[in-house]
Amino acid sequence: MSALWPKAVLFDLDGTLIDSAPDIHAATNTLLAREGLGPLSLDVVKSMIGEGTRRLVERAFAACGRTLDPAELSARYEAMVPLYAANLTGLTTLMPGVAEAMQALQGEGTAMALVTNKPDFAIAEILQHFGLARHFPVIVGGDAGVPHKPAPDMLFLALERLGGVSAADAVFVGDSPADARSAQAAGMKLVLIEGGYSREPLASLGADAVLPDMRDLRGAIERLQPGADR
Repeated sequence: MSALWPKAVLFDLDGTLIDSAPDIHAATNTLLAREGLGPLSLDVVKSMIGEGTRRLVERAFAACGRTLDPAELSARYEAMVPLYAANLTGLTTLMPGVAEAMQALQGEGTAMALVTNKPDFAIAEILQHFGLARHFPVIVGGDAGVPHKPAPDMLFLALERLGGVSAADAVFVGDSPADARSAQAAGMKLVLIEGGYSREPLASLGADAVLPDMRDLRGAIERLQPGADR
């Protein structure tokens, strides 16, 4: 790839780099069971991932016929945190091709950042467990204090922390409608990875490239380079 483009590649976490749904599913059903609700299937919980843990908790209770007011939602969210924190990596696995893609980009000197709605308490342990922490000098998580994806603010913050990289010089890699809309609002090239947690067909989300997994990520990014023959 050109030494000038992209200057940065930003990544989502859940459904893009890791398959965390089994651990999230287990914690969600434990939370629901405490109130005599559930269980929900793995596929149903997968469909709730992507806009942060608080939103997932709200959706899970709604799926069981329980609407939570703001105070109730805050209490259930606070109860969910230790349940998930106790088992962040027990059932979670890397998505196919992630390790190789990270190594290839790092070997070329491409700046990378992680941008995830996941709460900060979970991020460091997961990255350390899978050997990914060294790839991400910049991490913008769910507690960064800016609006979550699908707003573009988290992407802009990551680009700023990478030294003021322009959105036109960056690529975002994700798996969901929230990722797609965030990248598009930011004016970034977008690569979507199949096998994640999208509630909509990826082909309908207007990505610049849709890949079956991360193994062709480098090639896809190269084909998105301005002036490249796609």
